[in-house]
Amino acid sequence: MTTQRRLHFLGFITLVCFVMVSGCSSPPKKLDQSIAGPQVIVNPETIRLGVVKMRDTNIVFEGAGFEPKTGDSVLITLKGPNETKVIAAEGPITADGTFKAAIPPLTKIMELLRADVTFNEKFENVVVISQPPIPKGVYTAKVESMISKQTAETKLTVKGKTIIDSLKDWIGKMTGKIQYKVSK
Repeated sequence: MTTQRRLHFLGFITLVCFVMVSGCSSPPKKLDQSIAGPQVIVNPETIRLGVVKMRDTNIVFEGAGFEPKTGDSVLITLKGPNETKVIAAEGPITADGTFKAAIPPLTKIMELLRADVTFNEKFENVVVISQPPIPKGVYTAKVESMISKQTAETKLTVKGKTIIDSLKDWIGKMTGKIQYKVSK
């Protein structure tokens, strides 16, 4: 390899490392304290459909302004492209009318990625992909309190894999943590 090619290669590797370290995310969204009624936010506002990326992303809904009735909770539903509907999360409403609910790991795998989970011989989780994930696009996250029936909405953007996500998924496949099953 010539010196010039080595420099180009090192420059490329440096760029990839910089992008991976610096990230491309925006600061977390915060609840608007000036709003009196029900509201909801989601962090992050954009998620990617890579298996490893989805597994490692903590998707959290936070809300405020809900009636603090004893035993009340919220149900969060995503509605998006191609009439896709996913029940994403649920959580209790606290005494101050707020809630915090994360999408559980199994929901991310089974509902968003439309995959299954099994175990290998070491009893480690293996994600089994046999169909495409939910469609890319903008989803409306609707929160509804179960007793008082108050609602609030926010947007969640679903994007496809990046090159880095594809690389991570390929490594997951090579290490046996991700399997691809072709449907007949």
